[in-house]
Amino acid sequence: MGTFDFLLQGLLVAAQPMNLVYALIGVTLGTAVGVLPGIGPALTVALLLPVTYKLDPGGSLIMFAGIYYGGMYGGSTTSILLNTPGESSSIVTALEGNKMARAGRGGPALATAAIGSFVAGLLATLALAFIAPYIVKLALVFGPREYFALMVLAFVTVSSAFGDSTLRGLTSLFVGLTLACIGIDQLTGQTRLSFGVPDLLDGIEVTTLAVAMFAIGETLYIAAQGDRGPDKVEAVKGSVWMSAMDWARSWKPWLRGTAIGFPIGAMPAGGAEIGTFLSYATEKRLTKHPEEFGNGAIEGVAGPEAANNASAAGTLVPLLTLGLPTTATAAIMLAGFQQYGLQPGPLLFATNPQLVWGLIASLLIANFMLLVLNLPLIGLWVKLLTIPKPWLYAGILLFATLGTIGANPSVFELGMLLAFGLLGYVMRVFGYPIAPVVVGLILGPLAEQQLRRALSISQGDITVLFTSPIAAVLLVIAALALVVPLILRARGRGQVLAQLAASED
Repeated sequence: MGTFDFLLQGLLVAAQPMNLVYALIGVTLGTAVGVLPGIGPALTVALLLPVTYKLDPGGSLIMFAGIYYGGMYGGSTTSILLNTPGESSSIVTALEGNKMARAGRGGPALATAAIGSFVAGLLATLALAFIAPYIVKLALVFGPREYFALMVLAFVTVSSAFGDSTLRGLTSLFVGLTLACIGIDQLTGQTRLSFGVPDLLDGIEVTTLAVAMFAIGETLYIAAQGDRGPDKVEAVKGSVWMSAMDWARSWKPWLRGTAIGFPIGAMPAGGAEIGTFLSYATEKRLTKHPEEFGNGAIEGVAGPEAANNASAAGTLVPLLTLGLPTTATAAIMLAGFQQYGLQPGPLLFATNPQLVWGLIASLLIANFMLLVLNLPLIGLWVKLLTIPKPWLYAGILLFATLGTIGANPSVFELGMLLAFGLLGYVMRVFGYPIAPVVVGLILGPLAEQQLRRALSISQGDITVLFTSPIAAVLLVIAALALVVPLILRARGRGQVLAQLAASED
């Protein structure tokens, strides 16, 4: 069967009434949390993990993907109207979007962001559908040593991509790997790091850790920042629709943003932020209206927003085909797969094609839903900004606690939720990224299993890990992913110091 056949089958799955409901819930929630500053899609998916524990896996994953796409859409609203990005990837949108809103052109800014997101999401999802099978074919030839090298690449890229310090990222990863060792060894049956506590024999629940670190820890950190004073929301004046000139100036940036954002999102060390900055720089270089940049250029909203949403689809390429999460939301979605006993990767396309292709097809439907939801309901999204912060944070903490109790009614599990929540808060305070902890807990046992298999086959010869061409290439890429960010950061610091020294002179 070809990609078109699989995609048509996926559309039949995604068009089932309950799956459409899940997609609608996902995109609505995603847009809402994208609008709220500081409350991102990763936190929302983490909150819903215990609630969806006994639901249909396909429907739940469709809802999670809808939240991810919706969060990317919603972040532009606060960037444009409040000059406060709801998501880090919407920072660039605020540069030109808020200036447009202040000049009374908030409507066209929101329109070009929404339509650009739709165009990019549609094209990037189709690219995901056509590229994924080729990556799966390559990955199906992997043996234990190739899988171990792939896990090493995942560990390094996640540690390097999150946070400002590679060392802190690696420290967070080793916290997750240590937690992964707790429980009964799958090969020998021996207990490890359980300290005589029977509740620890089954290991640490991925759902509990994800909810604690992302929902409890993140909420405590945001609440601890205090009230920064009232934010001024720019009113949407005049028509929301774009003029013919706006369309003429937007369509090329939409396409360029898609072309930039998708491959960067698909790279193991990608991320939406890089694509949006590159898109903004490209539009600034190619524009016929350079005087408008910095004062409200519509190209500066259209391109980065397209890159932002294209990178969201790109992120799903390594997640679905190789099981590699490259964003915090992808890491939580990986936890979502795990709670249903599913492991993203090439075998998932072979063993559960209906689920995978239904998920990919649902993203096409979610894009249409988001276009319909965003512009007509802009007034509703703006009203969300008036929710008192204490109510919002208290509601998240209550929902996280009740969800965990519902999924696993245990006093010990509740204690773990609190302990890991406080750990997540402390890590955020000291600048340690929390996504590598979750990735370490999920992928740690798989990496250990593949390493031990490879060493068993080779009778303990460690050189077997490097003799496979594929494994060797993956390990070299992992080494580059570790070293290159360090060099770039050192060079960046050097340039900053040189500029400071020049300014003092």
